[in-house]
Amino acid sequence: MLASTYATLQDNSTHGEDSFLVRDLGGGNFLDVVLDGVTGHGGGEASQGVAEALETASIASTGDLIAVLEDQNAEFFQVGGGRFLLTTITAALMLDGTVHVIHAGDSPFYHIQTDSFKQLAGRIGGLLRPGATKVLGSSEELSLSSVEITVAAGDRLLLATDGISDNLPTAELVQAVRDAASPDEGASRIKSMVETRLEHGLVPEQLGGRYRHDDQTAILRFFGSS
Repeated sequence: MLASTYATLQDNSTHGEDSFLVRDLGGGNFLDVVLDGVTGHGGGEASQGVAEALETASIASTGDLIAVLEDQNAEFFQVGGGRFLLTTITAALMLDGTVHVIHAGDSPFYHIQTDSFKQLAGRIGGLLRPGATKVLGSSEELSLSSVEITVAAGDRLLLATDGISDNLPTAELVQAVRDAASPDEGASRIKSMVETRLEHGLVPEQLGGRYRHDDQTAILRFFGSS
C-alpha cells in the first residue's frame, strides 16, 4: 500500500498574503493546497478565506473541491468586482491512488521522480504554462486547469508559491527535493537556498538577475510503501 509523509515551509513576512492547507481525508487520501494572494488586491483575505473554506468542507471528489472554489470565486467577484479579493490556487487532491492537480494562476506544482520530473503549473522561463488560468476572484466565471497523475513509491510532489520558484531555477529546486532523505530535509534545503539567494543576490539571469522579495510557501510530499 502506498503511504506518504509531508513537510511544509512558509515565510509570510513580506506581504502576509500566502496561505496553505494540508488535510488528511482518511484512507491514504489527502488535500494539499497552496494559495498566493495578489498583493495590493486583498490577497491575504482571499487566500485565507479559500483555505478556511476547504478545511471545513466535505471533500470526497474533485466535484466537491471545484464547488467550493466556485462558491469562493463568486463571492470574491461579487464583492471585489474582479479587482479585489484575488488569489492563486494550486491543489493536489489524492483520491484512491490518483492525484488530481487543480490550479488557477501561477503557483507551481512539480511531480518529481527518480530520473525525471514534470512541472504541471506555474511559470517556466518567466512565461505562464499554456492553459494557465486567471486567479480566483478575477472573473465572474471561474476557469480552472486540471490534470490527473499516478504516483508510485519514490515519487515526490512539490507545491509552491512564486516567492520560491522566482528565486530558484527549476533544476536546482527539483534536485534539492530529489536529494533529500525526507520532506523535512527537503524543506530545510529549499529554505537555505532561498536565504542564500537573499544574502548574496545570486539569482540567475533567467530569473531576472535579482532577488524577488515575496512570501514563500511550499508543501513537500514524499511517497513510499507502508
